[in-house]
Amino acid sequence: MLKLFLFLSEILDNPVVAANGDVIGKLFDVPMKVSPEEIYPRSKGILIYRGFFRREYAFIRIEDVKEIDDILKLKIDAEKVAFLKSCPSQEFTLRHDILDRQVVDTENRKVVRVNDCHLLRVDNNVYLAHVDVGMRALIRRLEWTRCVDFFIKMFSPRNPYLTQEEFIPWKNTQVFTAGRQKNVLRIDVAWQKLAHLPPTELADIMQDLDIFGKLALFKSLDVSLQRTVFADLATQEKQDLVDHLEDKEAANLIENIPADEATDLLMTFPKEMTLRLMRYMETKQSKKLRKLLGFAKDSAGGLMTTEYLYLNQSASVGDALQLVKNNVTYPGNIQHIYIVDDFHRLVGMTSFRRYIHLAPEVPIMDTCFPLKVFVRTSDGMEEIALLLEKYKFTSIPVLSDDDILQGAVTTDDVMEALISIAWTKYKEKLA
Repeated sequence: MLKLFLFLSEILDNPVVAANGDVIGKLFDVPMKVSPEEIYPRSKGILIYRGFFRREYAFIRIEDVKEIDDILKLKIDAEKVAFLKSCPSQEFTLRHDILDRQVVDTENRKVVRVNDCHLLRVDNNVYLAHVDVGMRALIRRLEWTRCVDFFIKMFSPRNPYLTQEEFIPWKNTQVFTAGRQKNVLRIDVAWQKLAHLPPTELADIMQDLDIFGKLALFKSLDVSLQRTVFADLATQEKQDLVDHLEDKEAANLIENIPADEATDLLMTFPKEMTLRLMRYMETKQSKKLRKLLGFAKDSAGGLMTTEYLYLNQSASVGDALQLVKNNVTYPGNIQHIYIVDDFHRLVGMTSFRRYIHLAPEVPIMDTCFPLKVFVRTSDGMEEIALLLEKYKFTSIPVLSDDDILQGAVTTDDVMEALISIAWTKYKEKLA
């Protein structure tokens, strides 16, 4: 009696026998049919090969296959099988596109490697039910199962390795093709699930992929999700992506992340590349970034963001509340509002807690902190950190020498810079 389930590794390279009893070759691969209507891909035929040094290949339709097992039996005679010198092109096959490939497990939100395929047999057809990512699958492919099982049973008879398979249902997976082509995603059925993962988790998944997998995943997302995921990537990950994107695509991503992060990223590129990318940005954003790039990296000017909320000193609490409502998705800090005069000179600073309970007609100046705490664009990181710690602010305004408000430095900006410095020094010590 035929088994209901079988593993791909158990049938690869098994002999293929024609209807007249002749052995005409061995199983090379199993092409699969993938469609949005079917959750599990099903085989549409088999690829077989013959010869050793000069291999020839043939595709046999699934309708002409009688049985798939230790020996694959055909319904047709040997003379009806046409062999070619090159392997017939197929859109999606188990050996080429699944085995040993990186796969995103959309259920557990991680990247794993496929060691085998678990197939469901229905009549003379097979369906891809699970991908096997466990150690047993690897041992099975090496044909060491009996030997390894014997020793484990001898020394640890209750070891989970003996009974637990590490299967991931196909419906919870999405594959990235390998190779240095465009890495077009082969499957669309499960891919939609990735778009519903939080951007931070998508960013985590991308960190586990090689650059070709990163590009495949990234380019499959819509533009707005690309921007969000890009903002959540580490600087090195951003660099890798930018290096493999068209300048126009890269510039569009960079100009849609917070200005201080964009500046930090642009500072890591050669000057020629930075100028080239900035040509594709909107004039307003380009001016902002040029201004930030003019400051030393570890100064207040280099650390600050130009994305902040401000009001004129004649504004009211009602104006402040409306400003916050209008900027719920604002990339900058909305906790603090900076108060300026008609020349954009800083005259005060307030926070959400200081005015949320007040009547809308109350002047916003009445809610300001008693002290005007700020730093200059040329001030260093230590001075910024000391002020943030002393006054327990989450951000601090940055002024020019004539008191014009230039931007704001957040605790996140300072912590990121300090961690980067500490890590660099640690690596130097190790070297």
